[in-house]
Amino acid sequence: MNLKGEAAYVGRHCGSNTYRVTPELVRFYADALDDASPLYEQLAPSLLFHSECYKVLGEWYLKNLFGNLHARQDWELFGEIPIGATVHSRSTIIERYVKRGRDYVVNETDLLDAEGRLLVRGRTHQSFLPAGGAPPAGFVVDEKTANDKAVREARPAFPAATGPELPVLEKVVDARRCWMFSGPGKNYHTDREMAQQLGFPNIVVQGMMSTCFVHQLMQNRFGRGWVVGGKMSAKLTNVLWVDERVVVRGKIREESPEGTGTRVGCDVWVEKADGTKILVGDASALA
Repeated sequence: MNLKGEAAYVGRHCGSNTYRVTPELVRFYADALDDASPLYEQLAPSLLFHSECYKVLGEWYLKNLFGNLHARQDWELFGEIPIGATVHSRSTIIERYVKRGRDYVVNETDLLDAEGRLLVRGRTHQSFLPAGGAPPAGFVVDEKTANDKAVREARPAFPAATGPELPVLEKVVDARRCWMFSGPGKNYHTDREMAQQLGFPNIVVQGMMSTCFVHQLMQNRFGRGWVVGGKMSAKLTNVLWVDERVVVRGKIREESPEGTGTRVGCDVWVEKADGTKILVGDASALA
């Protein structure tokens, strides 16, 4: 097979790591996300290693980093992660595609226990501007273009679910939270100058954080039925900037039998104070 020097090819193994799940790691996550679940006395958050795929950027990111965006995130949860456990990660490129003039790379990152059992699977769709040529003049996305009314109204109405609403969460994403979630180094999720170098006027809150907010929403409602059996597929539809306030919401869409239990499907979304949705998707758990 001739890959013509292409590094980000489907099937490429991007790296593996081994971690011990310590109480300190769990407390740091809970503080960073303001997620004080009682489950964390015994279990680690399922998304404790939410950004593991970004530990190996050089293995799957394209060369043109200017204006790159996290476009979609899928999560599947299969098993509890006890505090004190040893876990292993593995990262693989599973898909490449082009959409609306952007080049997408999909990274699949698995988290396994010491015996090789699958605990968590994440699929990260990262989009890049085409390589070659000068970067676009000005910012790729700023507050005005990100919140353009015409763009928002062109999107399909969401949510479609008509069932009961899940208890909402409210979050303010300040600079400290950005540093705890996306640091400790300087990058466009923690530093304004770095953000401007990549085509953004201010710190861009890491898209993965919004998926962790949805994780908290679903776990608060479904408990272990989310931890073992949870699924999420979310599109990141707008940019969240540092110091903005968001509300995390969900509505039950349907219930269906699964084995001896019931799977509850929900529409989930994260929106700004003015109603602008930054994440829309579906999530389900066992009840």
